[in-house]
Amino acid sequence: MDMAEVIILPEEYWVYDFSKGIDPEFVCPFPYQIGRYDETRPGMYDFELFEGGRNHHVGIDLGAPVGEPVHSYARGVVFSKGVNPEAGSYGPTIIVQYELEGKPIWALYGHLSHDSLEMVKVGDVVEEGQIIAKVGSKDENGGWEPHVHFQLSWSEPKNNDMPGVVAIEDRDDALRLYPDPRIVLGPIY
Repeated sequence: MDMAEVIILPEEYWVYDFSKGIDPEFVCPFPYQIGRYDETRPGMYDFELFEGGRNHHVGIDLGAPVGEPVHSYARGVVFSKGVNPEAGSYGPTIIVQYELEGKPIWALYGHLSHDSLEMVKVGDVVEEGQIIAKVGSKDENGGWEPHVHFQLSWSEPKNNDMPGVVAIEDRDDALRLYPDPRIVLGPIY
């Protein structure tokens, strides 16, 4: 499929492997990074929000510098926007409804800057490649290093949120509901 990049990645970027946990001594050699889909990440989600063993990631993280433009991957309609304020959550978040394979699909763009919420309104039609947001800083994006959590859902969200991390026993159901974002992002890893 030929769709716009959510974050315009340079030729070289880092692909993380968080399946063995986080190495606190590691400093990434690249300003752009990818956090993988369908990955169990032990010890990473120690916020109260993730109590109950939720540590299996069902989106893709696109690491980029603060303020980096975030693009709509296709033509769609802004479904919702707002702030998920809990520590470890998405912070400023925008969900856009698209169509894929003749069916509606929703895309969550999380960990944005606060001023991103002024860039679009609910109901706006956004075009492929249109800048709809910016990468947020750690102090505004839920407490994470700067990146965009990008996640797809075949089910209409009940609010401006999707569980980006699930318990391992919920993995199979989550993968059916939240498909691999590479179906629209392409083979980024």
